Amino acid sequence: MQITANKIAEEVSSPLVLLRRIRDVMSSPESPQTRLNAIVRVIASEMRCDVCSVYMLRAGDVLELFASIGLNQASVHLTRLQVGEGLVGHIADTAEPINLADAQHHPKFAYRPETGEEKYHAFVAVPILQSSKVVGVLVVQDKQEKTFSNDQVEVLQTVAMVLSELNQSGKLVSRSELKQGSGESMLSQHFVGLKLAPGLARGIAIMHRKRIEVKISVSEDPAKELQRLQQALDGLQSSIDQLIHYAELEESGEQREIMETYRMFANDKGWINQIVEGINTGLTAESAVYKTQSEMAARMEQVSSEYIRDRLNDLEDVTNRLLRQLAGDEARTPSHSDLPARFILVAKSLGPAELLEYGRKRLKGIILEEGSTTSHIVIIARAMEIPVVGKISGAVGGIQSGDPVIIDGDNGEVYLRPSDDIERTVSEHIRANQLRSQAYAAQQDLPPISLDNERVSLNINAGLFVDVKHLQAPDVDGIGLYRTELPYLIASTMPDVKSQARVYNKILRQAGDKKVIFRTFDIGGDKQLPYFPIDGEDNPALGWRATRIGLDRPAILRRQFRALIHASGERQLDIMLPFITQVSEIDEARKLLNMEIERAKNEEMPVPKKIRIGTMIEVPAILWQLPALMKRVDFVSIGSNDLLQFIFACDRGSQRVSDRYDTLSPEVLRIMKTIVTECNNAGVEAGFCGEMASKPIETMALIGAGLRSFSMPPAAIGPIKAMVRSLNVAELSAYMQDVMSSSESSIRRMLEEYAKERSVVL
Repeated sequence: MQITANKIAEEVSSPLVLLRRIRDVMSSPESPQTRLNAIVRVIASEMRCDVCSVYMLRAGDVLELFASIGLNQASVHLTRLQVGEGLVGHIADTAEPINLADAQHHPKFAYRPETGEEKYHAFVAVPILQSSKVVGVLVVQDKQEKTFSNDQVEVLQTVAMVLSELNQSGKLVSRSELKQGSGESMLSQHFVGLKLAPGLARGIAIMHRKRIEVKISVSEDPAKELQRLQQALDGLQSSIDQLIHYAELEESGEQREIMETYRMFANDKGWINQIVEGINTGLTAESAVYKTQSEMAARMEQVSSEYIRDRLNDLEDVTNRLLRQLAGDEARTPSHSDLPARFILVAKSLGPAELLEYGRKRLKGIILEEGSTTSHIVIIARAMEIPVVGKISGAVGGIQSGDPVIIDGDNGEVYLRPSDDIERTVSEHIRANQLRSQAYAAQQDLPPISLDNERVSLNINAGLFVDVKHLQAPDVDGIGLYRTELPYLIASTMPDVKSQARVYNKILRQAGDKKVIFRTFDIGGDKQLPYFPIDGEDNPALGWRATRIGLDRPAILRRQFRALIHASGERQLDIMLPFITQVSEIDEARKLLNMEIERAKNEEMPVPKKIRIGTMIEVPAILWQLPALMKRVDFVSIGSNDLLQFIFACDRGSQRVSDRYDTLSPEVLRIMKTIVTECNNAGVEAGFCGEMASKPIETMALIGAGLRSFSMPPAAIGPIKAMVRSLNVAELSAYMQDVMSSSESSIRRMLEEYAKERSVVL
């Protein structure tokens, strides 16, 4: 986007004078409190108002009146409000400005008699933001009942951004006062967060580089600042092009798609226009960028959607890159040689472009204060096989660069400054994992056949191009679950037929003769798309998602069917429908598929030599329709994650109840046995693709219940095969027949003893 200097409106001259006077005060050698006292006088004078006050945030979410002209001076450092209390507290809580003609009639107004503010009516206030967090509130009041203009509110927001610099030094409110847990800086600590990417690693904590410090806030020459902004935007585009080129060399479709989204952010006219407006009010380019991002981030703090907030992290990444372009060489990324040989990156949030710049050689793990399973950073971290734990509250303030850290992505745990015992135990685990991985790799050519010559089919779950490389292993039969929704999650608009077909065709080419089961998109629920909004649902896991969306919006499902047909050419195509509740839904989906087959024939396009239709068994209602289901499908795959969650009425994301019920309960295994029996009687292939399939003891139990085909994360293939090769399936099946009738809540201990007595490798 080409920027041209706009004519600054006539009223801008007053804001420029105000900013220059504030700049002069800021540059004086006086104490921060003295400068703050002078600034409120300048603001009141230039805006011709009776009162100007500044409240600053202190420990305990308390806002203290730090400076005022117009209110009683005895109330300064005496008047305090809780965040959320009164108009000032409400602004701190919402990060939104308020503009009222008569504040005393507002329901949020909280009268403080010591201030003498009962004689003032007009009220306008804006948040003071620092790193997207509210650190104070700037207030202007007047005796007249009047509403301040939008231009005046904009000027106050600009002034508030300048005021945030005064607090950055920590001399108004010390950092130690606001820092939680400051007395624990040398103690070993244990955190439990959200499992985002699996793996176990140890290393030295490195704090993700901080935002570029804005040293000069006010500009004398807006035209020059606009020129600097244009040059920085050009440099930003060039750096994104380089990352896209890197993704192409790595043959990573996901990285390329994500960086294409970055290109869209960097070209967003609304974002750029807001920055230009800031420059035209008298800010430097850096200050205008910082102000735009801070205001947007503060608004997004009120948004509950994890997906939308993750996209904000992407935009913040783009903003940081633009600030580095403006700062020049002094802000370039540090050399990899300056980083420890093994380090754990700690950040509030992280953008995928920033992650790619760190590379994978020395980076061993990532700890985030935020993060979700659908964020771009997590998608790429999984592809790079880097463990990630999110939702670690206070990580940025509580962890220091140089601290030893252990990250357990499998269990969502972080050990900060671990004791010698923990360090030694984890090191042994890491070493044992490495040895096991080497042993599994050495046995890769051995088939997954039991001691009594029963073959078990081992397949991988996939959703990224990087997952497909594991198909080359001879002990992997194919992809038992390809999650087609990932291209939807990383795109900025609904993927068209051509882009989907390109992804599917690449997967099929890499698979060669091995099977690939494509699960149609499972969007909705916890996988929200910004370009396909779904109104808030009280229980999205049970709401409008997956095949329900596809049947209600048949054009979307037909486009996916069309892309799969085009990608498959004349080879076999396996399609699996998720979240089926009634067999009639399979009939409806098959009609849509047949329409696309006829369309391809009419267009003289090649069609697959054979199309197999299957379904996930993950909704309990389908268990009472198994005979009818068997007449309609070629295969089924048991999705235990949702199925068990619904059977036990137990949210698997809840730490309070997720471990309340054991997957190895007799009733669960009896359900599995029933499904397998129905499939065997009907000649329908039965598979399993839930989380249970990645754990040897659970998979052993499922084999005992009759299952012989499993799909799992690639890393689980080695451990599961080792278990299979040490197992006598016939003996196990006879044992399971007895224990499945148990009235115990779990038979886990029985199975552990069984495996131990027979030297089954778990």
